[in-house]
Amino acid sequence: MANRRPPPRRRRPAARPPVRRRTPPYRRPRTRRQQRRDARVFLLAAGPAVGLALLWAVISWLLVNWWALIVLGALAVLGATVWAHRQRQRQAWDRVRQQALRFGLPQLDALGHRDFEYAVRDLMRRDGCTDARQIGGAGDNGADVLATDPLGRTWVIQCKHRRDGDRGSAVGTPDLQRVNGTARQLYGADVVLVVTNGRFSTRCAPLAAQLHMHLADRRTLATWASGGRPLWELLPKIPPPCKGR
Repeated sequence: MANRRPPPRRRRPAARPPVRRRTPPYRRPRTRRQQRRDARVFLLAAGPAVGLALLWAVISWLLVNWWALIVLGALAVLGATVWAHRQRQRQAWDRVRQQALRFGLPQLDALGHRDFEYAVRDLMRRDGCTDARQIGGAGDNGADVLATDPLGRTWVIQCKHRRDGDRGSAVGTPDLQRVNGTARQLYGADVVLVVTNGRFSTRCAPLAAQLHMHLADRRTLATWASGGRPLWELLPKIPPPCKGR
């Protein structure tokens, strides 16, 4: 008993280091722009699949209900007929309205410059120039109205509006030179015309004769706008239509 050894002492386990909890990385909340972008990506990805599924469903339904194709075809033919009839009526009314178009000088004097160009365009259309169009504006190179008459001649018209009519400033030779320099080279004009509700300076008529241009002053404009005769019957020495047109 005296030689009995004491029990071995238990060693305390080594203290473990405290476990550190990992904090999740900070994530910024998605902005509205990112949400819209994600939505667009989803739609682009899912859109074709949904469209194909709908198309297949419609085709399958039509194969079973074939009578619906006949109904749809009849409705399409009816709609096209009604649309074509309305188009013909509209064109007929446009022709009637254009043929009855009349302008008085007080009406033309009250217009702005741009509206005066449209009035000249409409008068050319009234006389059979179905392609007459207004092109005046920045970079027009001196041309305000382009038109092709029933005989195939190409008209390039420069419009000079004077709010005070013939009491306003006269149209001078620089206006003629400007349109003459581009009308034939750029637009292939057969007839180059300057029309005004005012008057021309005394130097314009001789220059127009030298340049083979035509002038329509206030008096000529009044006769033309009143609907008496087309413009080419009022201007002297209009060139004949070109061959091959």
